[in-house]
Amino acid sequence: MIPRLDDYKKKWEVASDQSIKPGLDAMKEALRLLNNPEKNLAFVHVAGTNGKGSTITFLEGISRRHGLNVGKFMSPCIVDVHDQLQINGIPISEKEMDDVFSRLKNAGLSGKLTDFELLTCAAFLYFSQQELDFVLLEAGMGGLEDSTNVITPIVSIITSIALEHTKFLGTTIESIAVHKAGIIKQNTPVVVGRLPIEASAVVDNAAFDKRASLIELGDHFEVSIDGSSEVYTNDEKGLQIKNIVRALPGKHQADNMAIAITAFFEVAEFLDITADLDKIRKGIYGACLPGRFEEVLPNVYFDGAHNPASAEKLVQTIKGEFSDEKIRFVVGMLGDKDVRAVLHLLEQVSDEFYFVDFANDRAMTAKEMLSLSNASHASSLKDYTSFLEAASTSEGKTFVTGSLYLLTEIRGSLIKNKI
Repeated sequence: MIPRLDDYKKKWEVASDQSIKPGLDAMKEALRLLNNPEKNLAFVHVAGTNGKGSTITFLEGISRRHGLNVGKFMSPCIVDVHDQLQINGIPISEKEMDDVFSRLKNAGLSGKLTDFELLTCAAFLYFSQQELDFVLLEAGMGGLEDSTNVITPIVSIITSIALEHTKFLGTTIESIAVHKAGIIKQNTPVVVGRLPIEASAVVDNAAFDKRASLIELGDHFEVSIDGSSEVYTNDEKGLQIKNIVRALPGKHQADNMAIAITAFFEVAEFLDITADLDKIRKGIYGACLPGRFEEVLPNVYFDGAHNPASAEKLVQTIKGEFSDEKIRFVVGMLGDKDVRAVLHLLEQVSDEFYFVDFANDRAMTAKEMLSLSNASHASSLKDYTSFLEAASTSEGKTFVTGSLYLLTEIRGSLIKNKI
């Protein structure tokens, strides 16, 4: 469920299905009825199991430092549906969303799409009305059959590949890689993060078949530590960027940063602008992302570690940042994730867990999560708002983690209660 989307659907009498239906036929027909607004836009298309949001955030920061006007379509939302459609970091307004839904209704799209397909169409319509240099477009699930995969981008990005959404994408790394590699387009460069060997082979073959220039982290570009800063090296372009400092913590964010810098060079070439190294540094330094090691209250952090790969990164960051601190977790997850594996990883740094229910049809219950926990101090939690308020003045650090939908719900509760 996407918060506030139903308000617009009801107001404008535009019906859509909450289920997930992979495939592009419905999208292509809907866009035809809308006169193909996506054809008037330039895109950077981003897929990957983890790192999409951070990479987009770094790339947006760099681009805006260069004076570019940037649209952004991401999921899930931070507070409600407006967050998912942004221009230069500013969410779409209610008036603008009303205008978009009026056009969706007039095009006769009611009943033809899923919620995410409808929102993708809304994004294309909205962005096509603006003066944008390009749009950062995040794939919702997979890539090959995702509703966003109806465009030809400036550059494609595949940040990472691990097991996820196995019901729809398959149960092996290779099958999931096929879906991610589906965003690679003919004669279009693709920037790729560190991938498992079996995934790398799939992506390499897809790039070769499409005659797409493959730019790989660890092969064509790299990031290294130099004292308290980092150095980006691009052998293809024969350059280094020294003295880079990130606000987003965690070693894994260095890779996302490097991917974003590399993609920006492709954007700059397409737009025929000069990449300024100091503006790149400033864009990286200013980049921050809600739900990624985000301190929302004193000593209370949000991090959307929703699968084993992202949970492992969260554990590594906690060990690096708070090795001597007491850690507790507030957890809620979707039932189609590998909940047991995520909990096993988190239990490396804490034995105090609180499990919560949240409003999503796919959510695992707090009781079910509790039964999977090996923590010595584990219980279910009803009033998480009061708990987090108290935790902000308690010893140690509290991490709210698991589903990004959980983070959205709790953030809304905190805002409502003006904590």
